[in-house]
Amino acid sequence: MADSSLPTIIVPARLASSRFPRKLLADAGGMPLILRTANRLLEQAPEYEVIFAVDGEELAAPLVQAGFNYVITDPDLPSGTDRIASANQTLQKEEVLNIQADEPMVTREHIFALTKAVQRKGADLATLATPFSSTEDFHDPNQVKVVIDRNGFALMFSRSPIPYDRESAGEFNALSHKHLGLYAYRKEFLDDFFNLPAGKLESLEKLEQLRALENGKSIAVEIVGQGTVGVDTEDDLNSILFI
Repeated sequence: MADSSLPTIIVPARLASSRFPRKLLADAGGMPLILRTANRLLEQAPEYEVIFAVDGEELAAPLVQAGFNYVITDPDLPSGTDRIASANQTLQKEEVLNIQADEPMVTREHIFALTKAVQRKGADLATLATPFSSTEDFHDPNQVKVVIDRNGFALMFSRSPIPYDRESAGEFNALSHKHLGLYAYRKEFLDDFFNLPAGKLESLEKLEQLRALENGKSIAVEIVGQGTVGVDTEDDLNSILFI
């Protein structure tokens, strides 16, 4: 039974995907990817309530058969945060964890770290990061960097290698952290989200979390020991060993 003192996990899910069409219904070790993620959440964090925010009945079908709860959201919503904000207008949850439906290897560590971060005093929303392990990854624009202040809040996100260490010719350093695309939100932030104007940094970097920073929202960041294994392409899916 779910613990009502814990945040609710809302999983945003849409069937359209430009890099991997219909990936959430792709076979992931004998079941659709969306159901693989659902079962992973049940295994790793059975005390959390889990609700899927899907864009239609086709994605809902395998969830219903397995006994998972869902709500239908507008298929034209532009982001996972939009989908969760829309769902929470009905659900009215005070704290929400955003675990993407294409994260079938999310761990208990990630879930509890997000919970700890969103409950930090002064946090409007929260996310995770992990140290970089190579200079190559640090310079990869597809691996987003986050700079964190002394109180554990985000100062800046960028696809560029930040902070730049002039003494080491741009190699990664102890302050370099890779952002992980897992989020948590307070209800007040989700209520305000639709009214936040798009930011100039957000437009340049194509990073929706910059909208929150540009509008004065505080993003708590918790450091974890390992990243996640998200599925963006068919090769990603084929590389995961499901047991």
